[in-house]
Amino acid sequence: QVQLVESGGGLAQAGGSLTLSCAASGRTFSTEAMGWFRQAPGKDREFVAAINWSGGTTSYADSVEGRFTISRDNAKNTVYLHMNSLKPEDTDVYYCALGRVQFGMAVTAREYDYWGRGTQVTVSS
Repeated sequence: QVQLVESGGGLAQAGGSLTLSCAASGRTFSTEAMGWFRQAPGKDREFVAAINWSGGTTSYADSVEGRFTISRDNAKNTVYLHMNSLKPEDTDVYYCALGRVQFGMAVTAREYDYWGRGTQVTVSS
């Protein structure tokens, strides 16, 4: 059974940094895109960042471009989201996801089949 477990969330001050990790288990994940999304209560899930199977291609939401960096370690079945220059508006529950298509890229929620339970990120002003 595929399982994604996020960690690394917490409280940070504006301008600070956090790094989220997502460990995948159940099988190897070296051929699918992986992504990060975030969601606030009562709002739709929002795309944050995605990375293709090799790590050679990444995509970011405009709101995080230049501040967040997504990376992956296929040997560890883990994807990371390095968040710098955090802003209060980055406060959300962050979810990692495993894409459906092999050797491709995925930037919409409907392109992902498996989701973690989320980790809370709170940025104080």
